[in-house]
Amino acid sequence: MPVVREPRLQVVAIADLRPTQMTVGLREVKTKRDEWRKAEEEKQSAFLGSHMVPVIKGPRDRYYVIDHHHLCRALLEAEQSQVQITVIANLSRLEKDAFWVFMDNRGWLHPYDAEGKRRGWAELPRRIADLADDPYRSLAGALRRAGGYAKDTTPFAEFLWADFLRRRIKPGRVERSFAKALDAAMVLARSGEADFLPGWCGPSDQAGG
Repeated sequence: MPVVREPRLQVVAIADLRPTQMTVGLREVKTKRDEWRKAEEEKQSAFLGSHMVPVIKGPRDRYYVIDHHHLCRALLEAEQSQVQITVIANLSRLEKDAFWVFMDNRGWLHPYDAEGKRRGWAELPRRIADLADDPYRSLAGALRRAGGYAKDTTPFAEFLWADFLRRRIKPGRVERSFAKALDAAMVLARSGEADFLPGWCGPSDQAGG
């Protein structure tokens, strides 16, 4: 009879978690933060119990977040100091350079700045609180929630959409009228231009070129 292993869970301080990306969409963070503050204490406890943050244990026993950066930032801004984590892999025995190479090749790393430019591993922020704002990441998140594309398991899928939108919608448009930028994003998302992106939901007759 096979042995079923339950995930090992533990509670850690959000301030001690290390990001594996450089940015978040602060508009999206604000939405999550406001939802958290409006929820009753019982619902908050249930939410935390069902939303475990996946991490990699790295050199010097530090925990590196590989998903839920927006949630961690929102909870931190809502003065929630701790979160429950689950360790996906223990890479603590690796040398620092080997650790980053492995993380990068596994798709557990997204070292791109708010302009979509790749940076060195050493430039990654060391705290969740230090994540910079990328308005296009907020636009990509809003687009998914509006039905522009489907949720997908591809690592950092929303950032791929953010980069797609960044190249087609001017920054001033996003800053001046987020709603109009979202309308433009929806048109782009349903076009054949986006058919290579994860979760694309455009007309089926456009797929494949």
